[in-house]
Amino acid sequence: MKKIILGLSTLCLIAFTSCKENAAKKIDENNVAAAAVRDAGSSKLPVLKFEETEHDFGEIESKTPVETTFKYTNVGDAPLVITNIGTTCGCTVPQNWSREPLAPGDTGEFSVKYNGSGSGKVTKQITVTANTEKGSEIVKITAFVKPDPNAAVKPAAKAAK
Repeated sequence: MKKIILGLSTLCLIAFTSCKENAAKKIDENNVAAAAVRDAGSSKLPVLKFEETEHDFGEIESKTPVETTFKYTNVGDAPLVITNIGTTCGCTVPQNWSREPLAPGDTGEFSVKYNGSGSGKVTKQITVTANTEKGSEIVKITAFVKPDPNAAVKPAAKAAK
């Protein structure tokens, strides 16, 4: 048994050492230069900067639709591409943003409609997905939604006996 293990070990040692080549001979200097240029350019990223990151509608009546516009600037070194703008519910709808690349220094905007659902203090997040370093940015809308004065009043629950 010892001879078999010793024989297999010797065979494996010969197989692994006989295929050894000098890896330094395989390096192509043109590839190294191209990679250096590529890596230097990859550190340039767009940076998304908003004029305001939170908009407060103040007090609004229940079910009253309101709208605001978020303006932004690409303050980075590469074109900005917004791939999606989403929310967590259907009561807040982002729209009208450009899907074309935004050059460094240029500005853009998108609008957000809120249908006035809910009651009391309401905060909604809008997630802007883009090719920035973080990958997404968050803006918010807030409002204090007053109850609908025309809504039917629910009867009070009967006290338990």
